[in-house]
Amino acid sequence: MAKIVVLPLWLALAAGAVAAWALCFHILLPGIRWFFRRREEIFIQKIHKHLNLRLPAFKLTRKKVIVDRLMSDPSVLKAIDEHAQEQKIPAEAAMKMAESYAREIVPSFHAYAYFLLGSMVGLSLSRLLYRVRVGYADEEGLAKVPPLSTVVFVMNHRSNMDYILLGSLTARRAVLSFAVGEWARVWPVKPLVKALGAYFVRRHSGNTLYRRVLARYVQMTIEGGLVQAVFPEGKLSRDGRLHEPKLGLLDYMLRDFSPDGERDLVFIPAGINYDRVLEDRTLLLEGMPGAKNDWKKALFTTLSFILRNIWLMLRGGWHRFGYANVYFGAPFSIQDYAQAQAIDFRRLSKDARIKQVQRLADELFDRVGRMVPVLPVSLIASVFTHDPGKLFTDAEIYAKAFELIDNLKSNGAQVYIPRQDRNYAIQVGLRMLTLRHLVQKDEGGYRAAASEMRILDYYAGSVSHLVRSKKE
Repeated sequence: MAKIVVLPLWLALAAGAVAAWALCFHILLPGIRWFFRRREEIFIQKIHKHLNLRLPAFKLTRKKVIVDRLMSDPSVLKAIDEHAQEQKIPAEAAMKMAESYAREIVPSFHAYAYFLLGSMVGLSLSRLLYRVRVGYADEEGLAKVPPLSTVVFVMNHRSNMDYILLGSLTARRAVLSFAVGEWARVWPVKPLVKALGAYFVRRHSGNTLYRRVLARYVQMTIEGGLVQAVFPEGKLSRDGRLHEPKLGLLDYMLRDFSPDGERDLVFIPAGINYDRVLEDRTLLLEGMPGAKNDWKKALFTTLSFILRNIWLMLRGGWHRFGYANVYFGAPFSIQDYAQAQAIDFRRLSKDARIKQVQRLADELFDRVGRMVPVLPVSLIASVFTHDPGKLFTDAEIYAKAFELIDNLKSNGAQVYIPRQDRNYAIQVGLRMLTLRHLVQKDEGGYRAAASEMRILDYYAGSVSHLVRSKKE
């Protein structure tokens, strides 16, 4: 005989909530994940048809799988044991520490985020702010890169726009994975950067365990054919000039590289420059003595810049920030280099290896330096910084600029002349500097603003390494 069982309302609600949770967790969520994963797979198959460098399996491997591979790698396990002994802590604690480093470093790539948000939005933003140009690319050399090669773009670091600009310009060729610094570890930048496939690097970490985990991850990316972009300088230039390349990431890439293996390592030097760097005043502020921790002034400078440009947009008086150009050099094969130099990095002692890595880094970054384009602003800024107190007439500016262009071209520099018109290039550079009040117009001509010499020198410094001195 059936009996009616009466349950308290709170128990019925709790049971219903548990049932709803079980339904979502075991049936609905797996189905939703499968649906979106399948859509992403179809999307990636379509993208593959348009890429010169196909997405390697390593790029599509889930983050958890790569973290597990790192944590079971013999070199990482050895580093964990050594760290536990040195710090006199339990091996389990060292293991958890290494796993936290691995989770921090390894990205979680999403194709939709990269192509729809990163590439499309990035290119739209770049074109909103700048006149974007690819000045030169060695198409013939790029076409000859073997399909199994691991390609690494090596470039100078002028602005945080570098990530957006390079990623969007190469979207039809390859999917890039950037090495990014500590600045990107804050919310909401961190999850976005991770979804775009970038991996984090603590630039000045003295933690041996962290460096060993990072080194092994970088080696795995090279072995897996991951296309990536690195900035050997390690940080944004605070004075506009090129600086000595750091060896960390380059050393990680080379220490286990086989010169006679089936997978080559190919570096592509790239030079980037802007008529206006968005962070120029903030970077110069950071470069001043005693201003290292003056974050309030840096924040005020940044907000002032943003608000001023929004106000100009509302008034209809806003203009784009000039040209942004990228030049790509000829591919540099490490297999060819190693065979020509009779070098096997795996068999060298640490000191000998670092010496050879330094030599290679200098060679690569010299090629990067030669690819940095000379734009109208850097050209005209160089004229004024050469003689800071001088009042230049129009004729003198044109004569000095023509002389400088000839000097740069004779030195093999990549001088970008918009519309193939030197006069127009000079007009563009002079107009931008005048609008920013970096150069003042008097009745008799133009003069560099005395209070703005540091920022003029910043732009002239971006191409100073390309100018041949008269003594030469």
